[in-house]
Amino acid sequence: MKLGLCSVTFRDKNPEQIIDLAMEAELDGIEWGGDVHVSPGEYQKAEQIAALTTSRGLEVSSYGSYYRLADHSGNEYDFITVLETAKRLGAPAIRVWPGMMGSKDADDSYRKKVVVDAIKIADLAGEEGISVHLEYHDHTLTDTKESARRLMEEIAHQNVFLYWQPPNRVSVEERITSIEMVKQWISNVHIFHWYSFNERMDLANGAKEWQNYLESIEEDGKERYVLMEFVKDDDERQFLKDAKTLHELKAMIK
Repeated sequence: MKLGLCSVTFRDKNPEQIIDLAMEAELDGIEWGGDVHVSPGEYQKAEQIAALTTSRGLEVSSYGSYYRLADHSGNEYDFITVLETAKRLGAPAIRVWPGMMGSKDADDSYRKKVVVDAIKIADLAGEEGISVHLEYHDHTLTDTKESARRLMEEIAHQNVFLYWQPPNRVSVEERITSIEMVKQWISNVHIFHWYSFNERMDLANGAKEWQNYLESIEEDGKERYVLMEFVKDDDERQFLKDAKTLHELKAMIK
């Protein structure tokens, strides 16, 4: 298990400040976001941030893109541009969103479009040695464990994986069940502790829950990143405190 930070946690900070925070927290890498810090098409900037990241002994864990599968009305950039940016950034993985519609509203035709696009971009990324990873998120086709599993089975591509994060408004037991249903595809994990985006809490308060989640996920022994994403009050002191909790969790799971 490697530990990292999603740069979107601190959208108001520049790359140098984010790298400094990751170093202070003794993390292994950074997932650079495509909305603020490394926008698609900013190739020179991507190369600069890649060099800056590795010069400090950190890895680029992934490129957090906002590419939406199938529903291209939600995409500001095409996937080729996203892919080239990830390549310049030195990212081994690209995170994408499985559509712009929740599973309750999506018909079979929409799901098919998502599947076809996922396979298409997975082939393109695979030619560059880069993997594709779907968000596990509300208002997409991974908004329930059943829909997420069905989607991954329909895509059935060796270069497509699934991030995991705790679904909102369900019990700890239900979250563990969701892990079990999609475990074979889980790659990286977004870690946070909240009731909602606007009601964030100290990660230490959720440490026991997260121990259960990570123990289940880590049973497969695969290398993955556990990436800190959003902290209470967007406060860097809280971030450092949460990072300490994350290190403690990793020690427990070894």
